[in-house]
Amino acid sequence: MLTTCPLPWLRFSPVVKTRPSPGFHRKIAFASIIHTMTQHIVRTELTIGDSAVEVIGSPGISELDLRKAVESNVFHQWVTNLMGPQGILTPAADGGASCSLKKVTIQSVDMFGQRVGFLKFKAEITDDATGKHIPGIVFARGAAVAVLMLLECNQETYAVLTEQARVPVGRVLLELPAGMLSDDAGDFVGTAAQEVEEEIGIHIKSSDLVNLTDFLHPSTGQQIFPSPGGCDEGIKLMLYRCHVKQEVIDSLKGKQTGLREDGEFIKVHVVPYKSLWRSTTDAKALAAISLYEMGKREGLLEECPNISD
Repeated sequence: MLTTCPLPWLRFSPVVKTRPSPGFHRKIAFASIIHTMTQHIVRTELTIGDSAVEVIGSPGISELDLRKAVESNVFHQWVTNLMGPQGILTPAADGGASCSLKKVTIQSVDMFGQRVGFLKFKAEITDDATGKHIPGIVFARGAAVAVLMLLECNQETYAVLTEQARVPVGRVLLELPAGMLSDDAGDFVGTAAQEVEEEIGIHIKSSDLVNLTDFLHPSTGQQIFPSPGGCDEGIKLMLYRCHVKQEVIDSLKGKQTGLREDGEFIKVHVVPYKSLWRSTTDAKALAAISLYEMGKREGLLEECPNISD
């Protein structure tokens, strides 16, 4: 049976419901699953804030799937955002949108080892003032980090990109080194350093990274949302700069990297920074350029560290 979650906003209450069905149905012992001849429905009820919210699984979603979904880091963060500053469920007078969450339908759960990696669900949300529904299909993948890596060599600045096959867009893209956070510890800097080592093959110290998204006003949450109409992903953008010898630049060009066991097949590219904005369609890179240039203009960045590799 679904059990109580330790978070204060989230409480489970098994719901026993039957509804007319063309096939035979019966209540199962743990009461949160209803069987019919044609469907297998899992459901429970959460208390979010002061409201009871029904959570059901689409056909094929098991009780274990439902439990993992609602207990996952990505789902917890989504609910936290709903009720936080500028949250959808937060009253308009407090900076929110004054909406109500009625139901959540879990549609798919993709596991990365023992943790939920990707979660897709539909939220039924209505505007309190008009009663109108707000589009609520969510692809939840959680927080991520990307690194604008600039290498100074012979009075030229170079940017480092990764080339990867991206199945969702059906093509190969040039992108900043990037990766998802593996847990809820929020170690963006450590994750950034790890991604650079895995994708570029260069070991860097976390202390050498500058958080570009920290330049944003605190009310923004100091992260970027590349596709908030359908995906929850919030990205922190880091900057790494150093002076290197020509041999380092030459060794990076065309280098094959990535974790093959995780399906990463990466080719490294080195491009002049002055042409970076025309060399990639990566939203992370284009946003990082903007923050970097504005940071320089406002005097928020120090000179490039004199590090030789």
